[in-house]
Amino acid sequence: MALELEARMPLEYLLSLRCACDSVLHQTKLDKNQKRRDKLHASRVGKTLGYGTFAKVKLAEHVATGHKVAIKVLNRNKIKEMNIVGKVQREIKILRMLMHPHIIRQYEVVETPDNIYVVMEYVQSGELFDYIVEKGKLPEDEGRYLFQQIIAGVEYCHRNRVVHRDLKPENILLDANCNIKIADFGLSNVMPDGHFLKTSCGSPNYAAPEVIAGKPYAGPQADIWSCGVILYALLCGKLPFDDEVVPSLFSKIKRGEYTLPDHLSYAARDLIPRMLMVDPVMRISIAEIRQHPWFNIHVPGYLAAPPLDTAEQARKIDEEIIQEVIKLGFDRNQVIGSLVSRIQNEATVAYYLLLDNRRRAPSDYFQTSFKERLDGTLSSMIPPQVLASYPALVDHHMTGLQSRVNVDKSWTLGLQSQAHPREIMSEIFKALQNLKVSWKMIGDYNMKCRWVHQSDISKENPNMMKDECAMTSPSSVLKFELQLYTVCEGKYLLDIQRATGAHFVFLKLCLALLKELHVI
Repeated sequence: MALELEARMPLEYLLSLRCACDSVLHQTKLDKNQKRRDKLHASRVGKTLGYGTFAKVKLAEHVATGHKVAIKVLNRNKIKEMNIVGKVQREIKILRMLMHPHIIRQYEVVETPDNIYVVMEYVQSGELFDYIVEKGKLPEDEGRYLFQQIIAGVEYCHRNRVVHRDLKPENILLDANCNIKIADFGLSNVMPDGHFLKTSCGSPNYAAPEVIAGKPYAGPQADIWSCGVILYALLCGKLPFDDEVVPSLFSKIKRGEYTLPDHLSYAARDLIPRMLMVDPVMRISIAEIRQHPWFNIHVPGYLAAPPLDTAEQARKIDEEIIQEVIKLGFDRNQVIGSLVSRIQNEATVAYYLLLDNRRRAPSDYFQTSFKERLDGTLSSMIPPQVLASYPALVDHHMTGLQSRVNVDKSWTLGLQSQAHPREIMSEIFKALQNLKVSWKMIGDYNMKCRWVHQSDISKENPNMMKDECAMTSPSSVLKFELQLYTVCEGKYLLDIQRATGAHFVFLKLCLALLKELHVI
């Protein structure tokens, strides 16, 4: 019996030791999860507002300020199963760098092993889609008021190199004062300079012809088409392109086949077709929409000047709100440092909740910014000595976007012409043919090209055939892309982008092309 006890004791000891270790590990995991969940203690979570495939949205109250927020709960396992981790991360990153009264605000992101909690602005009046269904066609003054705000938000996105790609009334929310909030950036993307988007996405009824055709497309022009469909829906109470059979629907969109009701004003009947132009190069730009007679009726004062860039807004501190946040128990330096560095934490959540809820009407915000720009000063800018203590904007990618935007305001690189696009493309075809460039059409004004530079090889080996020269020196093969853009009404820009090949070969091609086009 004693031997049996001695044999069992080590096993029992090991089992108890293992249980103790498991308990410690479990408690450690619980402690880590608790610390993460503690970040959410600032909000009192309430009822569920809605469900999605991989997420649900809950209403919550920010305890410190008493203001309502919406918390999107994203399930990590479902995100992985659906292979959309990159998409979710991109949406969070894009919303983090957008600060505009007509774009849904993202206050904070809290991550746990199981879920991602996105604390967002609560917009209580629902979707624009439901508003249109309830009201039917809107009076033009009301439709214009909403459309002006939509264009302001989309313009801000494009200035920050962001394209939405899924603009539709279901993704546009209305606040208590019937002001627009553009939401659902799940299909949005950041546009690299000089590149095109290739993913066919969005809702078929609102998608541009070049998108549903599967061609490379310029994001802003596709968004403008969607805005044109939304404008039609606002003023007509129905969609311009609608068919239960998807191939038939796509055929109508590609042909631009729709009808304009007689009740529309002359100016509206002029603007809508300019936005629903099948040829993206001929489609109206946002700058031209701003100048259109229909858009310019009863324009609110804040639309007279574009809003401050995100970096400028981060440096613009409201001292009264700072004092309110300090009263809630936050340190002044921590609050200012977090705001300048665009860090999302409890202090910045409290600051922006107080700020946003004080701005009962978006026009107040814009009118203040507009007056400051007219004065040439920003009265509440952070003192230089404070800025020196904090590196502005932690997100270097966003900083790059802002610097490119600022540069783009002053110059445009490329060949500009006021000739008709078809004439420009005809001259380009002749030049490419003379240079023995082979090409493949991607769109009416977009092509991929291949050019073999042979002069240097031919001089060294005069007896070699051209095909042999090309095989001897792969570095002499250049692949590039040509695209014709709309700069403004009546002016077009030819952009040339190198895909593969030596840089010096690309420069020689550009020089030869300029000569063929009689530019030099």
